Amino acid sequence: MTDTATTDGPRTPAQRSGPARTESVLPELRELSWEAGVRARAQVGVFAVFAELPRLVWAALRISWRADRVRTSVVGGATVGAGVMAAFGLLATQRVLVELFAGGPTPHKVRAALPALVALAAATALRAGMATAMGYAQNGLTPKVDREVQRGLFEMTTAVRLEAFDADAFADDMERASRGAEETTSLVQSSMNLLAGLAGVLAVAVAVVVIHPLLLVALLVATVPDAWASLRAGHLRYQTYAAGSVRRRRMWLLHRLMAERDSAPELRSYGLRRFLLDQYDRVMGVETDIQLALARRVTTTTTVGSMIAGLATTAVYLLLGVLLVDGQIPLAAAATCVVAVQSAQRSLGIVTYQVDRVYTDGQHFRDYTGFLARAAAYLPDRSAGGPPDAPGPLRELAIQEVSLRYPDRETAAVDRVSLTIEAGQTVAFVGENGSGKSTLAAMIATLRRPTDGVIRWNGRPLAEWHGDALRSRIAVVTQEYHKWPFSAATNIAIGDVDAEPHQHRIEGAAARAVAHDMIRELPHGYETLLDRTFANGQDLSGGQWQRITAARGFLRSADLLVMDEPSSALDPRAEDALFQAIRDRQGRATTILITHRLANVRHADRIFVLHQGELVESGSHDELMAAGGRYAELFTLQAAGYHTTPPPPRRSAST
Repeated sequence: MTDTATTDGPRTPAQRSGPARTESVLPELRELSWEAGVRARAQVGVFAVFAELPRLVWAALRISWRADRVRTSVVGGATVGAGVMAAFGLLATQRVLVELFAGGPTPHKVRAALPALVALAAATALRAGMATAMGYAQNGLTPKVDREVQRGLFEMTTAVRLEAFDADAFADDMERASRGAEETTSLVQSSMNLLAGLAGVLAVAVAVVVIHPLLLVALLVATVPDAWASLRAGHLRYQTYAAGSVRRRRMWLLHRLMAERDSAPELRSYGLRRFLLDQYDRVMGVETDIQLALARRVTTTTTVGSMIAGLATTAVYLLLGVLLVDGQIPLAAAATCVVAVQSAQRSLGIVTYQVDRVYTDGQHFRDYTGFLARAAAYLPDRSAGGPPDAPGPLRELAIQEVSLRYPDRETAAVDRVSLTIEAGQTVAFVGENGSGKSTLAAMIATLRRPTDGVIRWNGRPLAEWHGDALRSRIAVVTQEYHKWPFSAATNIAIGDVDAEPHQHRIEGAAARAVAHDMIRELPHGYETLLDRTFANGQDLSGGQWQRITAARGFLRSADLLVMDEPSSALDPRAEDALFQAIRDRQGRATTILITHRLANVRHADRIFVLHQGELVESGSHDELMAAGGRYAELFTLQAAGYHTTPPPPRRSAST
């Protein structure tokens, strides 16, 4: 049965009544990494799984050892000890049965079996204690392993250069690594449980060999069929799960469309309820049929396995009867073998389940370690960092033949741009969308590294200064700002995390950004949480968020302030006040201003006009208007929108 087919648009009522239940208007979704481990498990056989298990278990033990050596040692020791106690317990059981089945009065037999009973009780108690210790250690180990791997991932993602996020391969790798970090804890737990299960099986095998070597053959015959059925059923589940990836993600998408706040207004205004429910019924109908088919196949497999296991167990009991009749084993050994078979079946059940878990989680763990290795190529070049001294106050910023080309673009975003900015100047980057303004500003702010050319701070290339010290002299208000889920005060304070977050500094920055009065009107003032996810959290409009972001930039006493479209969502009054605050910096500190509202750059000391990545004009507003070039054309077009034709004079009632 096919997954889904796509159509070009919403179905009409007549089309909805058609027979093709698998049709869907949902587009094909790109393949995600969330089910990479499941897909890998579905594509390999059982022998391939067993071949890779030792490497995966060893990797899990290394991570566990690095996270907490004491708890890892406790788990390892308890696992081995529990296995030894299991074997000792079976031998003690056999000894108890030997004494109880011996000839003589019952009291004498009980007294003779008493030492073995005490040993059995002690072994059982010790094994239970070791299981408790192992569980306690594992519970304490889990958060430490999680912290170890998550911290390693975040150390890498926060350190790589910004251009790493431009590469599609990096984004895909990071998505898989995030899943891998989450699954590493599961890999460690599954590996520990697998070793515990194997220890139990080995203990039973050792015990029955000591009693009688032939019993080991009987043990294998009685337990292997169930183990095979479990592995086969698991393989069927993984195959179905992997094949249904697209369906599940479509159901998840439909769930979002029908049950989340963002889509609720349009769902109602366009009357999409029946349409979306119809889409859900189509996808869910296919999924239900497939799950029913899977249930039949799994039931058949496990039933066949159980029948074979039952026949094998019957054969084992017949073998035990023959051995008893021939006098080759005592009755106590036969009874012990029955107990051993039951114990081995329990341990094998654990093993077969954990085998699949270890292999699946291991594929995600491999994504995690692979990402860390490949992401290292995007780390800043520490060897070329130059002297550790910090740069002094900005005197001159020189951009010389700078270019930047994004990985997925044939043309350069910035192409051989050269310009000079003097301390205290307010300069503007002007141009149409895609002209390279924001990219050039990002390179100046050290957020991106030029592919060609050099940017110099006081005559020295940016790469030769201490990176953190250089960034401390630069403040950036980005066009694509992030709505941090913190209080209003913290949202502003993060603009200068190295300084004490004194309230008067925060309020002063907010006042310059025309945000102070707006923040005070919030339910809890500066302590209001700006995220509806939290209790008492608040939503802000786009213009209000822009004020918060601008305040963040004003907080830092930076030599260079980069303002990228700081007023696109502001009302006229707030916009005028914000640009007055920017003009107040003129002559005291350096500002790079990027905006499409050209009336706000008239007072800039110098305006640089970019077009398709190239610097095509530069000068003051008056110089550029007199030149009649691209800037003059853009300014005139924008200014024309404010010109109105005066209405004709009204005629008096007497005429």
